[in-house]
Amino acid sequence: MNNIISQSLTDLIKNIKDKKISSEEVTKSFIQRAEKSKKLNCYITEDFENAINKAKKFDKKPNYDSKLPGIPVAVKDLFCTRGLKTTAGSKILSNFVPTYESTVTQNMWSEGAIPLGKLNCDEFAMGSSNETSFFGNVQSPIDKNLVPGGSSGGSASAVAGQLSPITIGTDTGGSIRQPASFTGIVGLKPTYGSCSRYGIVAFASSLDQAGPMAQNVKDCALLQEVISTYDPKDSTSIDFKRSHYSEELTNNIKGKKIGIPKEYRVDDMPKEIEDLWQKGIQYVKDCGAETIDISLPHTSYALPAYYIVAPAEASSNLARYDGVKYGFRVKGENLIDMYEKTRSEGFGAEVQRRIMIGTYVLSSGYYDAYYLKAQKVRKLIKNDFDEVYKKVDAILTPSTPSSAFKIGEKTNDPVSMYLNDIFTVPVNLAGLPAISIPAGHDSKGYPLGLQIIGKAFDEQNILNIAFAMEEKINFKNKIADWWIK
Repeated sequence: MNNIISQSLTDLIKNIKDKKISSEEVTKSFIQRAEKSKKLNCYITEDFENAINKAKKFDKKPNYDSKLPGIPVAVKDLFCTRGLKTTAGSKILSNFVPTYESTVTQNMWSEGAIPLGKLNCDEFAMGSSNETSFFGNVQSPIDKNLVPGGSSGGSASAVAGQLSPITIGTDTGGSIRQPASFTGIVGLKPTYGSCSRYGIVAFASSLDQAGPMAQNVKDCALLQEVISTYDPKDSTSIDFKRSHYSEELTNNIKGKKIGIPKEYRVDDMPKEIEDLWQKGIQYVKDCGAETIDISLPHTSYALPAYYIVAPAEASSNLARYDGVKYGFRVKGENLIDMYEKTRSEGFGAEVQRRIMIGTYVLSSGYYDAYYLKAQKVRKLIKNDFDEVYKKVDAILTPSTPSSAFKIGEKTNDPVSMYLNDIFTVPVNLAGLPAISIPAGHDSKGYPLGLQIIGKAFDEQNILNIAFAMEEKINFKNKIADWWIK
């Protein structure tokens, strides 16, 4: 069958089950594409030979009852994979091979998926552009001068560039939704506790959440169905009744009430983003939904609160990387000298910056002034959402304040880089689900996304709204194969 890589996940599954194509054919097609796409720098670790062998094994004894039968998938290099190097994009873990599997990836392999390898990401997921990775920056398949977004930039670039039919990323402050918006794909950040964090290299434990990234909403819904399970190995995993997201997907959103928050109209927001938002409002109205103006009064405090809470948790989580038990080590004259040299050389500049910020806000005399106050602000932000959800079913906003920016444009201006998360961060602080869908292009032809935010554990609702809007928008990604050998 021609052009395997351009097929959706659901089409690939149907064709494999109908025996029109084999898992080996599908796997080889995506591997060949990846091997021609080295310029994108999507992969940190390739496992192509094993993937082909597993595909052959599947074809000899197929299990068509599985949800991802023989589907090859590359995953963000933040998920621990047994026997396959897991680096988190950092020098300090550049030689780390886990002896255990993350729950989310195990869910995929148990449903028949075949691992292709590990995708590049910002170091320890700290970044909005995929430029902080020890293994070099990822390039966008849209334009060689653009960042793909971060931290799940390798994942976004791989799906948009058709190197993997689907993938998973992690979202701490927007790291699934922002790169999805930048590259013209769909990215879902589930409710906190929906997907297990066991086996995911931790950045900020109260914010991190795994989620699916795909070419369309239906594929995204199916992958969410696979990865979202209760896990007793994760103390933050929540046991709730999960929907059959793909089976229950509908474009009927008539009567739904969609909130439009006035606080998301920020200073200096490009007219193209405002125009896109207005189009989005019209799309939901065309689908039979009603829009209501709402207020989320503490939105302006979300970004400063996030950049206190996240670095504080990061400084605690990253204390374990000291060169003693595993990972990179620099010899020192004594134990303390070894610690200092290992961490100084093993961590990149952005990670060191956030560790220093986090250690400072947790230090004696500053804990109450910064960290405790940020946690109180976080509660106010959650209360804002709880209040508006008494009168609306979901909220519609832009995904990002701009389209993708150029590589190197913001690397020397951390504050400008952090401002890129202004529309996504409130969702993580409140622990809510949100999805970014491609909704248009700017004047340069770069993708722009719209974000739909839902109530806790209401992924089915926002997937349905996204599905209905997707049909109206009929987005076509503008991929130029400049990177193909």
